[in-house]
Amino acid sequence: MAGNTDTVSGPQSESKTVSELLHSACIKLKSAGLETPNLDSEVLLAFCMGETRTRLLSHPEISVPAPIREMFTSLLARRNAGEPVAYLTGQKEFWSLSFTVDRRVLIPRPETEILVEEALKFAAEDLSPSDRISILEIGTGSGAVSVALASELPHADIIATDISEEALRLASLNAAKNNVGLRIRFVPGSLFEPVNGKFDLIVSNPPYISEAEYSGLSRGVRDFEPQKALVPGPDGTECHEAIIAGARDFLKPGGALFLEIGALQKQKIEEILKKEGYNRIAFRKDYAGLFRVAGARRS
Repeated sequence: MAGNTDTVSGPQSESKTVSELLHSACIKLKSAGLETPNLDSEVLLAFCMGETRTRLLSHPEISVPAPIREMFTSLLARRNAGEPVAYLTGQKEFWSLSFTVDRRVLIPRPETEILVEEALKFAAEDLSPSDRISILEIGTGSGAVSVALASELPHADIIATDISEEALRLASLNAAKNNVGLRIRFVPGSLFEPVNGKFDLIVSNPPYISEAEYSGLSRGVRDFEPQKALVPGPDGTECHEAIIAGARDFLKPGGALFLEIGALQKQKIEEILKKEGYNRIAFRKDYAGLFRVAGARRS
């Protein structure tokens, strides 16, 4: 912070301190019913000032000049209306990597890291470390899962698909940003339509919110994130069914399929996997104790 004093100081009559701004912002966001008013205020002010939260909070006495206050006030108004912080800052951390996000894609969630963990566990335990690993991701969105896998598996060849070409442009940007752009091929198309060949591993975080559940989502999700990336149909498992059925023709013998699922979908997904002839079916809970990832092997 000390190195940036010139950018955040000015006559006291024209400025307010970091502490004063955070206090008033927190009150406004709390009155709007937002769940994390302190955190949101800190992240947004740090973004406006070009600082980390840690450095910001360690210097609460620093004066914030009018141009930065105006930017902060504008972002607070948008947050007050429910717009997610990640869209306001244009960035989100996932797997300790930085991703650019906007309203073309869903914001990566921490629970999706469970999907990455299960895929990496399969690669470590079931595949030879000396062999190339072929991976297919269905519905890549921001590219978070494929980029995370590429960052951990330098010997992996990854194809990532999405029905949205706008999303693929952003995913490609994120791959380049995280220095794995040359190892992921982004392909537009629905499900398995744009790919051929066989894969060691297929992963997907497909839409899984039912139409009934959608109306109960927070306004930040419902009003700002792309609905088609959330709701596949009335039941919420329509994409899972299509992926499970189609993956058999694209997995090598012994290959693995991992899918993120809704918290109440375990029983139905298990039934579909059994019906389609998969074995070694297992489920992994997230850190909230909810079933989050389904895994299975092709015979």
